[in-house]
Amino acid sequence: MKSKSRLSVMFWIVTALVANGVHAEEQKITPQQVVDLVKRSVQLIEEKGPDTAFPVLSDPKGDYVDGDLYVFTYNMDGAIIQHLRPKLVGKNMMNIKDKEGKCLACDFVRIAKEEGQGWSQYWWPKPGSGELSVKVSFIMKVPGHELFVGAGVYDITKEEVEAVVNQ
Repeated sequence: MKSKSRLSVMFWIVTALVANGVHAEEQKITPQQVVDLVKRSVQLIEEKGPDTAFPVLSDPKGDYVDGDLYVFTYNMDGAIIQHLRPKLVGKNMMNIKDKEGKCLACDFVRIAKEEGQGWSQYWWPKPGSGELSVKVSFIMKVPGHELFVGAGVYDITKEEVEAVVNQ
């Protein structure tokens, strides 16, 4: 009888793990979701102005935050001016480098100034694990303002990004 009970418990544990794995896979952030969120955020800033838009963009229960997907806004000097985590607002990121020596804010500013929009790849601590992971962020300058919006996704393949970029 004990072995049947153990078997039953193991069955339900495995079933729950499989179900959660399938659910987690369904929740994977896509490059298109990143692009769409950044574009919606840029549009909000254009329509409402930064002062009105920033609290909306930073609301963890709002329409611009979906789990691990959220936007950040920098000025052209590389300082964070809007972020889901308020303690980062005001921090200049121009001297922050990833494990390979890449200045991510430098790349963000370059993309915003020279291209208007584009993707940047760098190493960053993944929330929840603290381990460094590849992160790819989409950056887009806000027309008429000296700022840009970005959002990123972890553990994405180059092919997934290229599929969005080449649409």
